[in-house]
Amino acid sequence: QVQLVESGGGLVQTGGSLRLSCAASVLPFSNYAMAWFRQAPGKEREFVAAISWSGGNTYYADSVKGRFTISRNNAKNTVSLQMNKLKPADTAVYSCAAVERVRVYTTSYFQRATYDYWGQGTQVTVSS
Repeated sequence: QVQLVESGGGLVQTGGSLRLSCAASVLPFSNYAMAWFRQAPGKEREFVAAISWSGGNTYYADSVKGRFTISRNNAKNTVSLQMNKLKPADTAVYSCAAVERVRVYTTSYFQRATYDYWGQGTQVTVSS
């Protein structure tokens, strides 16, 4: 049984940084492309970033390009999201997700794909 657990959320001022981490409980972690999503109260869940199974390709929402960086360490079964230059609009619950079968490696695909596993999320709050 696969379990994804996020950590690293918290409170930060505008312009600050946080690093989120997602740990997978079972192998083969490397079989899955990984993604981060976020959801604010009253809003739909939105795609943030994704990374291919090998870590060789990354994909970002326009709203976070240049500020967020997704990475993975298959030896440690983890995926991370480094968030810099945070702003109040980034406030949301951030969740990681895993998908095994990727049809095409495009941002559009990762935005709408049906993911096999989801974590329960970690809260990120950015104060103005």
